[in-house]
Amino acid sequence: MRICRFRFGRKHGTHSSMKSASHLALTAFAITVATATAAFAGPSDGTLDFYWIDSMGGGSTLIVTPLGESILIDSGNPGDRDPSRIHRVATTVAGLKQIDHLITTHLHLDHFGGAAELAQKMPIHTVYDNGVPERDPDGGNNAAWPLKIKAYREMKVSKRIVVHPGSGIPLNQVQSGPALSLQFVAAKQQFALSRTVSVDPARCADPSPKPTDTSDNANSIVSLLQFGRFRYFNGGDLSWNTEAQLVCPIAQIGSVDVYQVNHHGLDVSSNPLLLRALLPNVAVMNNGPAKGCMTEVVQSLRSLPSLQAIYQVHRNLKQPENNAPAEFCANNGETGGAHLKLSVSPDGISYTVTVPSTGHKQTYATRF
Repeated sequence: MRICRFRFGRKHGTHSSMKSASHLALTAFAITVATATAAFAGPSDGTLDFYWIDSMGGGSTLIVTPLGESILIDSGNPGDRDPSRIHRVATTVAGLKQIDHLITTHLHLDHFGGAAELAQKMPIHTVYDNGVPERDPDGGNNAAWPLKIKAYREMKVSKRIVVHPGSGIPLNQVQSGPALSLQFVAAKQQFALSRTVSVDPARCADPSPKPTDTSDNANSIVSLLQFGRFRYFNGGDLSWNTEAQLVCPIAQIGSVDVYQVNHHGLDVSSNPLLLRALLPNVAVMNNGPAKGCMTEVVQSLRSLPSLQAIYQVHRNLKQPENNAPAEFCANNGETGGAHLKLSVSPDGISYTVTVPSTGHKQTYATRF
């Protein structure tokens, strides 16, 4: 497999290889083979696997380590749809029997709503969150909050841990393999300060600050996962001003290979200050057919000199000009249900993104 090192063309924002005739003329046989290839979890081949599950604009990212340990970041919306989709990918595609670690980045329904129903479908061992408050974390006096949070508060799990910046998940290590770690860099607008790299104040000026975000989005848990040279960022729905604080005046994270686009690609997030600090090669957007993938975010991503590709869980049906090529989108219609997959090689020096529904498959080199 050729390792991809291309950049977006400045005229159209995509590389010519994205528009190749071979991708646009996929055969049923190729789709079948690609789907079968993508159906195995880490323990079968020593890879670190990511699955972005379609929760129609909610959050649900499943990670399976090379030793088969599972991490689910957010659980989508309440109701049967999202928990069933997570359960299907976890059990049928990834071969899991339980969720070892559930990280709930913040307490909005599209990120915690499916957890209780998922817990009825398969065991969930440890839950990591900011704690469950008695009152609405958006700061209002929502009388319905106790009922809204009841199922999540009372669901059956083995253990609950309140996240503190600088802590992490103690993951099992592959003997003689690359180091694997997941660190919580930020939570509730507090930062780990694990790095001491100061940023030039002139580079910290935000030319277009947003109004103060009083919602729980600003409190989102930020995770940095590393596997050898590979680095992955997940910030939940972290919003604009908190994103700036994450990288200025102290650079908390440094550059990454893969950026899971904050807040589904809504323009109240993905501050260019953050993007220029992360400098991802690949961006993955867990958006919906009518949610996310907004113009300001897409333009900011495409302007990054490091960026090689954007992948979407859904094609944006409202603003088609913002979309990646169809073969880079797991779901190109309204109904959805298809997922994206990324596998990091056992040595951590390359990773392959697969779109089983379209047959697309591309390998990228890590940057470090």
